Amino acid sequence: MIKHLAALLLLSVLGALFASLLMGYTPDPALNPTARYYAERTAPDLGAANLVTAIVISYRGLDTLGEVTVLFLAAAIVGLVLAGSGSRSGSRPGAEPGAEPGGNDQPGAANPGRRGAPVPVGELLTTGSQLLTPMMLLLGVYVFANGHLTPGGGFQGGAILASATLLLLLAEPLTRLSHRLIAGLEALSGLLFVVIALLGLVLAGGFLDNRILPLGTLGNLFSAGAIPLISALIGLKVGAEFSSILASLSEAEES
Repeated sequence: MIKHLAALLLLSVLGALFASLLMGYTPDPALNPTARYYAERTAPDLGAANLVTAIVISYRGLDTLGEVTVLFLAAAIVGLVLAGSGSRSGSRPGAEPGAEPGGNDQPGAANPGRRGAPVPVGELLTTGSQLLTPMMLLLGVYVFANGHLTPGGGFQGGAILASATLLLLLAEPLTRLSHRLIAGLEALSGLLFVVIALLGLVLAGGFLDNRILPLGTLGNLFSAGAIPLISALIGLKVGAEFSSILASLSEAEES
C-alpha cells in the first residue's frame, strides 16, 4: 500500500511539473539564426530533401558515429556477459546435456518442463514469419535507402531489420545465427563509414562531407551525394548490432 501511494505521489509531482511547463510554453515567433540557416541552406548545400537525415549524417555526423559506436559497445557487452554466465551455469561433469542438476533424468527421456527444451510454436506464428520476414527486410532496406528523401534513415531501417530477426527467432527458437557473419557485416559497415568520413577531408570540405559524390537533382533517389550510402551503412551496422544482441539473448535463454 505504501509503495502504491509513493508511486502515485511521484506521478502526481511529475504530472504537475509537466503541466506547468506545458501551460507556460510559448513558441518562438521565428526561428533562431542557427535553425534558420539549417532550414534554408541544408537542401541547397547538401542536396537532401529530408533535412533531418541530412543534418544527422552530415552536420552532426561525428555525433552519429559516436552513437553507433556506443551501440556496438552495448552489443559486445551483452555478448560477453551472456557468454560468461552461460559458462558458469554449465552442467556438472558427467551429466547428460540438459539434465537438471541433482535430478534423475534418464538419457533421452522427454522432459518438456526442463530448461532448454524447445517450446512448441503455433502455426500462425510460423506461417506469419515466413510471409512477413522478407517483407520486413525489404521495408528496412527501403527506409534507409530513401532516408534522404522521406522520413526514415539508417537507425530506423536498421531497427526494422533487427525486428525481422526477432520475428525469425520467435518462430524458429532453435535457429542459430552466424555470429561471425553478423560481426563481419557490422565491422565492414563501420569501417566503410569511417573511410567515407575520412574521404570527406581529402575530396570535399571536411569530415563526413557528403559532397565527395555529385549532389544530383534534389528529390531524386540518386542525389544528396554520399548521404544515401552513409545511411545504408548505418542501417546495416545498427541492424547487425541489434541482431547480435537478439541472437545472444536467444542462445542464453536456451542454454
